[in-house]
Amino acid sequence: MNMSAGFKDHFSTQSTQYQRYRPRYPSALFTWLAEQTPAHELAWDCATGNGQAAQALSTHFSRVIATDASENQIAQCPPQPHIEYQVANAEHAPLHDNSVDLITVAQALHWFDHTAFFNEAWRVLKPDGVLAVWSYNLLSINPEINAIVNHYYHDIVGPYWPQERRLVEQGYAPLPAPFREIAVPVFAMHAQWQRDELLGYLGTWSASVYYAKTIQRDPLSLIEEAIAEAWPDPDQTLAVHWPLHIRAGIKG
Repeated sequence: MNMSAGFKDHFSTQSTQYQRYRPRYPSALFTWLAEQTPAHELAWDCATGNGQAAQALSTHFSRVIATDASENQIAQCPPQPHIEYQVANAEHAPLHDNSVDLITVAQALHWFDHTAFFNEAWRVLKPDGVLAVWSYNLLSINPEINAIVNHYYHDIVGPYWPQERRLVEQGYAPLPAPFREIAVPVFAMHAQWQRDELLGYLGTWSASVYYAKTIQRDPLSLIEEAIAEAWPDPDQTLAVHWPLHIRAGIKG
């Protein structure tokens, strides 16, 4: 185990719900990433969370090392051929110098010591290796539900977001580019959800967890009635979308 003293564990307490409710990244993204790397021997999925990016990478790379500083998150990752899960923090990877073809960081870069992580990424990447980081902010369903979710995000649990969340809202744009950046096509996540899946997803937000701990009240109780009015049939399936904000670069 190699976790820094400053590691902020925002997700272990809801790791089971995180595995169940978090949306899936599009397979086209991983196909495109694989097309950017000259070799496909080893990929490192850093801060793997529930392991979904690592699983997608394993269809394109001979080996995937998937690390996360949270033991609970690693415990929730389903075993897969070609994937090795390890508990480790982002700034100290269990990897050799110049050994990795692709590094991915999905919805997690904002938690890192950015300078230390970028130095570590430079150390482990092969020449012409690729680093890709991405984030997503608020979902979109329809105007009425979007307005409720936006109110929940900003006005109810807004004060309980960690300060690092600001980088997600900005799509990581303020961070300096340590590598030679490459243009990325437009990608988005899509899901078909029933009403309870939306509420389950909102419950995985770190701000929802901190609100409940601080106020001793489930913040979802403050919007459940409004959601039910906007989505009266709990068995009805609606389309959900999240635009992805991706930055990618080449070591070289």
